[in-house]
This record gives sequence, structure tokens and C-alpha cells, in this order.
Amino acid sequence: MDRNIDFTVFCLESYKNAHHLTGKAAFKVFNENKVFDYIKSFYDVLHSTGQGYIVEDIDLYINSRHN
Repeated sequence: MDRNIDFTVFCLESYKNAHHLTGKAAFKVFNENKVFDYIKSFYDVLHSTGQGYIVEDIDLYINSRHN
């Protein structure tokens, strides 16, 4: 796998664990909110941050889509 795919899986797993979701439920949240596109677009910034920041940033991104 390339680094982008590895990082995307890391983000998905981190989000899943932080929110106590199943893999299927986390995947659904990411798909419905275009989080995969977000991660791809901001890979350069996000991959240099910590796990907690990434989950928080994804939460902020998802919440901003609903306002």
C-alpha cells in the first residue's frame, strides 16, 4: 500500500476507536460526509499531526458540513 492509503486507514481506525464504532459504522460516516476526500485533500497537513488532533479535526469537518 502507498502512504496515502495507509494514512487513510489510520484515520478511519483512529476515528472508529475514538467514537467506539464498528468499522462498518465508521466507514459509513466517512462516506456520507466525504471524509475520504477531505483526508486526501489535506494529507500534507494532517499526516504531520497527532492521532488526537486528526480525530478532532475530522469531527470539526463533519460538524461543519451539517451547519
